[in-house]
Amino acid sequence: MEKILVVDDQAGVCHSFKKVLGRHGYEVIAALGGEEALEKVTIENPDLVFMDVTMPKLGGLETLKKLKALAPDLTVIMMTGYSTTEKAITAMKYGAYDYIIKPLDNVKLLALVKKAISSGQTRVSSSFEGITVEEGDMIIGKSPRMLEIYKNIGQVSESDVTVLLRGETGTGKELIAKAIYHHSKRSDKQFIPVNCAAIPDTLLESELFGHEKGAFTGADSRNIGKFEQSDKGTMFLDEIGDMPLSLQAKLLRVLQDGCFQRLGGKEIVNTDVRIIAATNKNITEMTKAGKFRDDLFWRLNVVSIYVPPLRERREDIEELVRYFTMKFNKKLGKNIKGVSPAVMRKFMGYDWPGNVRELQSVINRAIVLCKKDFISSEDTESFSVIDAPEDNTDDIMKKLSDAVRDILQKGGPQIYRDSVSTFESLLVKRALELSGNNQALASRLLGISRNTLRSKDFKAPGDNLLKK
Repeated sequence: MEKILVVDDQAGVCHSFKKVLGRHGYEVIAALGGEEALEKVTIENPDLVFMDVTMPKLGGLETLKKLKALAPDLTVIMMTGYSTTEKAITAMKYGAYDYIIKPLDNVKLLALVKKAISSGQTRVSSSFEGITVEEGDMIIGKSPRMLEIYKNIGQVSESDVTVLLRGETGTGKELIAKAIYHHSKRSDKQFIPVNCAAIPDTLLESELFGHEKGAFTGADSRNIGKFEQSDKGTMFLDEIGDMPLSLQAKLLRVLQDGCFQRLGGKEIVNTDVRIIAATNKNITEMTKAGKFRDDLFWRLNVVSIYVPPLRERREDIEELVRYFTMKFNKKLGKNIKGVSPAVMRKFMGYDWPGNVRELQSVINRAIVLCKKDFISSEDTESFSVIDAPEDNTDDIMKKLSDAVRDILQKGGPQIYRDSVSTFESLLVKRALELSGNNQALASRLLGISRNTLRSKDFKAPGDNLLKK
């Protein structure tokens, strides 16, 4: 029988774990604080530990650090009611297996227990509040897609492994690169970003590797390139997919051997640089087409992190709006409290082709123009998100009228009930789609409470009425 230690200063939480896990054959023991947990790990030798982050006296992270020093192979899952990314990444550094948010779903809890016990010591961590990567910059998002990224940051930050960030323009790849750097062992050294698409091909080699005096017309003195400047530090190669093939071989040599020659020089220059690369292109297809070296791709792709577009994590939009509003209030000396419900509905329904960068631009301009306490549609009317007219009631009513006419022509004894249930079901389903299945956001879009939303029957008899 596997033994599980639950560490939480709330006795009710420990009791709940005993009740749920006990009836599935696990032996559950409890500790009401960090010091007691250290004692019980020594005595009981548990297979798995669940531990709260926030506890009096000896906190969860401090206890985790001590537990891992005491029993390095112990599998520990951290849990919290308030998800904080900085703590999640710290937990991973200390060796946590996972970092979860309370309350816990029983089915998911049992699956996690089984996986954690069977997989042994695998370092994973997750959660959120906002990763501060440098003054004024934060990564924002609580969606499951972003939580996975926070896990990845925690996993890779401590090592020198090469990381490839993939995703559309404007998704925040550089912020993630900076977060990895700031949590790494090289954080006291240089972080140097280079945009491979912004520098002409003829200058990129000199920019990266430097040049000797006389290497080309205008080279009046030796120039130290980014690789030398980054020695012992981290280089972020943005838009790596735009690097010309002629330079890719030289980059590969640096990754393999840690050395290169300056342009026009013969001296071998050694450098110790961690590489984080990013691209918005399908680099796998480029490799197949011969437009990117496959050997370089595999060197860069040791760890790959996909950064989702904003349309795939709509549940983060509201928090991003709040963050950018506060950011530009401070910058512009304003006191805008937020956006109107109408504007938020449009933000939630828009696909944001420019991703987070586009949303930031919209909020920035809107705050400049805003003359009230809240951003309204007129403050954002010059943006594509607001291309549709504010009031399209006539168009909506015409479509509804046409649908009602089709339904009435079919007739039936349950026509009224089926019609209402059909429309309600379609409306709720669409709201959930727009909100990324986030019930809190969907209920706001619909103007109903979350409990009312949960009570809706999505298998109403009229679901297929319009398809008959």
